[in-house]
Amino acid sequence: MTPPVLWAPPDEIRQTTRIGDYLSWLAGRRGLEFADYQALWRWSVTDLVGFWGSIWEYFAIGDDPGPVITGADAPAARWFPEASVNYAEQVLRMPGVADQDPIVHSWSQTRDPAVEPVTLTAAELRDQVRRVAAGLRRLGVGSGDRVVAYAPNLPETFVLLLATASLGAIFSSCAPEFGTRSVIDRWRQIEPSVLVAVDGYRYGEKPVDRRGEVAEIRAALPTLRHTVLLPYLDPAAGGADLSWSELAAATDEPLRFAPLPFDHPLYVLYSSGTTGLPKPIVHGHGGILLEHLKMLALHQDLGPTDRFCWFTTTGWMMWNYLVSAPAVGAGIVLFDGHPGHPDLGAMWQLVERAGVTYFGTSAPYLMACRKAGVVPREAADLSRLRGLGSTGAPLPEEGFSWVYEAVSPTVQLQSLSGGTDLCTGFVGGSPLVPVWRGEISCRCLGAKVEAYDPTGTPVVGEQGELVITAPMPSMPVGFWGDADGSRYREAYFDAYPGVWRHGDWITITDRGSCVISGRSDATLNRGGVRLGTAEFYAVVEDLPEVADSLVVHLTEADADELLLFVVLAPGCELDDPLRGRIARALRTALSPRHVPDRIAAVAAVPRTLSGKKLEVPVKKILTGTPVAQAAAEGALANPESLASFQQAP
Repeated sequence: MTPPVLWAPPDEIRQTTRIGDYLSWLAGRRGLEFADYQALWRWSVTDLVGFWGSIWEYFAIGDDPGPVITGADAPAARWFPEASVNYAEQVLRMPGVADQDPIVHSWSQTRDPAVEPVTLTAAELRDQVRRVAAGLRRLGVGSGDRVVAYAPNLPETFVLLLATASLGAIFSSCAPEFGTRSVIDRWRQIEPSVLVAVDGYRYGEKPVDRRGEVAEIRAALPTLRHTVLLPYLDPAAGGADLSWSELAAATDEPLRFAPLPFDHPLYVLYSSGTTGLPKPIVHGHGGILLEHLKMLALHQDLGPTDRFCWFTTTGWMMWNYLVSAPAVGAGIVLFDGHPGHPDLGAMWQLVERAGVTYFGTSAPYLMACRKAGVVPREAADLSRLRGLGSTGAPLPEEGFSWVYEAVSPTVQLQSLSGGTDLCTGFVGGSPLVPVWRGEISCRCLGAKVEAYDPTGTPVVGEQGELVITAPMPSMPVGFWGDADGSRYREAYFDAYPGVWRHGDWITITDRGSCVISGRSDATLNRGGVRLGTAEFYAVVEDLPEVADSLVVHLTEADADELLLFVVLAPGCELDDPLRGRIARALRTALSPRHVPDRIAAVAAVPRTLSGKKLEVPVKKILTGTPVAQAAAEGALANPESLASFQQAP
C-alpha cells in the first residue's frame, strides 16, 4: 500500500531548481533528456563515465580531466587518474558570492550569546585561510603532513581545514567533548605533526575545561612538533607553543593552492571503534568535492541565496558535509552548544535568527521535539525555511507527520541515510520526487544502492542487505596504514566481491523510495522473519513513560529471547501495567512477533560518540562477554551505561 504523499514537487520545479537547470544543461550539451527522476538515476548509475564526467563539467571544476574512471569494480576502480584538483580552492571559489557577502555565520554558547554572531564575508574567509596557511608553512607543514583539531564547530576549525587542504596536508578533527582515550586512539594511528586545540567550551550554562585533556593528548602523541591554543572558554588561556592569533598573524604571503591528484588524501574520518581501534578512513580531495557538489546542489538545491545549517559537531561526518556548502555558493550557519538549552525550541529560534533556508538535524532530535510537544512554527518564524534534513537514525512515520503538522506544511523533508565511510548520504531526497510518509524518497544520483536477498540477488519490495553495486568517487581512498588494502576490502567487500556491503537492512519500493530498518548486524529473527530495530524504537519511545530503549535478540545455544531495555522518563516505574502497555503497543502497531519476552529498565542506552545505539555490544555482554571486551570504552559517549546490562536479569 502506497503511503500518503506529504509534499509533492510543484509543476514549475524544473524551472526553479538547480537539478532542473542541470537537466536543461544535459539536454543542451549532451542531447540527453529524462522523463523523470528515476530515469535520470538509472542513467547516473549505469553510465558512470557520462554522469560523473558531467558533474565535473557542469560545476566547471577545471579543464578537461582526461579519463573519468579506470577499472570497473570497487575497490580497484580509480577516478580521474590524470586530473589535478584542490578541495580548498574549489570551496573558496564560492560561485555567485561577492567578496562583501557574508558566507560564514557562527553562533556559540561559549562566546557571548547576547551579541551578534561571528560573521565572515567571502573576502574575510579567503584572507583568514591565506594567513593560517602561511602560519602552517612557517611551522614546516607540507603536503602529506597531518594537522589535527580538538575544536568545536567554529569558523576557526573551518579555516584550519581549508588552510591544511590548500597545502596538500591532511586534516582530522575530534570534538572537544571526546575524552582523551577516544582522541588518542584515533590520532596515534595517523601521527600528526600539528595540534590545534581549544582550552574548553560551554555546554548550555556549564563551562567545561579541557586543558587537562589537551595536555594528556600532547603527551601521548610523540610526533607532534607544535601545539596551537585557541583560547575559547577563557580568552586569557595560554600554555601552548603558540596561540591561534600567532598562527593567523598578518602576512603578505599570497593564497595559493597545491595542485593535487584526484585521490590525494584530504582528511581522515573514523569509524565508531566500538569493538577495537577506530578505523582511520581516508577521503580524497576529488571524491569528496564531486560528491558534495552533487548532493548539495542537485539534491538539496542549495545555492548563493541560501543559508545552510546542520546541527553537528566536528566529530561527525555531517560537519565535513556542512562546510562544503560554500562550494555551491551557499552560506553556512555554524552552531556550538547544547541544542536543548534553554529548551528544545532553541534551535528553531536559531533558524529564524540566522535566516536559515535549509536546516538539518537528527531524527532523534525531531522525535524528542515531537514528544515534548514543541510546535516549531509557533516558537519561531520559519517562513524562510524550505528544506529540512533528517539523519542519524531512521525517522518513523510519526516523525514525518509531525514535521508537516508542527514545522511547516510546505517544507521539503529529506530523510537521509549514508555514512562516515562515504562521507555522504546515498539515499535521500530530490526536488523532483515526492515525500511519502515514513519513506526515504529516492536513491541518490550516482549511488547504485540495491537490496540483496540471502543469495545475493537484488530484490524490490522486500527487505534485504543494503549494498552499493557500482563504484562511487567518495568511496574511501583506503584506510590509513593499510598498505595492501586488506583491511579496507575486509570491511566492505568480503561478503560480495566488488560490491559494497554497508551493514543496514533496506527495502526499496517499486517507486524507488526506500525504508531503512536498522543495522543488519543487529538483526532480530523471530520465527524465521527478520525484524528491523528501527520500528521497535519508534513505537516504544512514543510512549510518554519511555525516554529511550534498546532491543536485542538472544539466540545463543538453546536461548531464543527478545529482550527490550527501557530508560524510563522521570517519575515513572516499570511495573506490570507499563509492561502491558508496551506489549500492547508493539502488538497493535507491529505484530505479535514484536512483543518482547522480557522488559527491563536500565539507567541509559549505550551510544557511540555520534549518538548511535549499540545493540551488538549489549548482546555480547548478555551472552557472557566481559564489558571491556564487548566495546571499547573510548568509543562510547556513556561507557558507564554498559554496567547495567552486565547485571541485567
